Amino acid sequence: MWLRQIALVAHDLEPVVDRLEKVLGLKVAYRDPEVAVFGLVNAVMPVGGEFLEVVQPVKDDASALRYLHRRGGDAGYMLIFEVEDALAHRERVLALGARQIAAMDKRYVFTHFHPADFGGVLTSIDSVTGVGDWFSRDSDWPPAGKDWRNAKSLNATAIRGASIQTVAPAALAARWGELLDAKVEEGEGGPELRLARGTVRFVEPVDEDGTGVVGIELAMADPEAALGRAREIGLPVEGNTVDICGVRFELRED
Repeated sequence: MWLRQIALVAHDLEPVVDRLEKVLGLKVAYRDPEVAVFGLVNAVMPVGGEFLEVVQPVKDDASALRYLHRRGGDAGYMLIFEVEDALAHRERVLALGARQIAAMDKRYVFTHFHPADFGGVLTSIDSVTGVGDWFSRDSDWPPAGKDWRNAKSLNATAIRGASIQTVAPAALAARWGELLDAKVEEGEGGPELRLARGTVRFVEPVDEDGTGVVGIELAMADPEAALGRAREIGLPVEGNTVDICGVRFELRED
């Protein structure tokens, strides 16, 4: 299992995209018209072979708008995992009591599971059929369009992991371990799931809501240059971290 994509949600898409471009050197590869069915517009940006997505709700009944209100502003929104056979994982996760809220069974196969069943995090397990090696960093990824390889950043080279806040890190980690069929290990900051590619960490709450994606770890060719650009445009920087879209980005040398 591979942590292939992380979505952020914002009241206003373009300023967040602008900050990600200026600070991390990311480029927009694709704006997916298919997300309109969820009442959204988006921008998808490659980070090596992984992806950051920013979504903005544009309909009053969009679930992402309700999420923005609950979190009190821009925030981490969704984790998307790639596997070889998403249908097999769907059957297994549903049998464990999680609820399906959206699905597709075409060349791109996905299942979105109810956030309440994943500790408040919208979670999807996906696969792409007909690819030679799904685990290749350059393997096809339909949510990013066909030309995403030409939009790779020269600085941000990989998404290494994500942090989820919860009032009960050990209990939520155990549940995620069951749902993702992954072993729970003890990391420096608490329990975590170390996947075949990518790590999911579970941390104590950092805000009143107490749920959601609150941290993203990136591999960077030159993290200091990125942190310098963040300071220049007035973003909060502390150590090797910078806050963008309500999420603390931890920048580590590749």
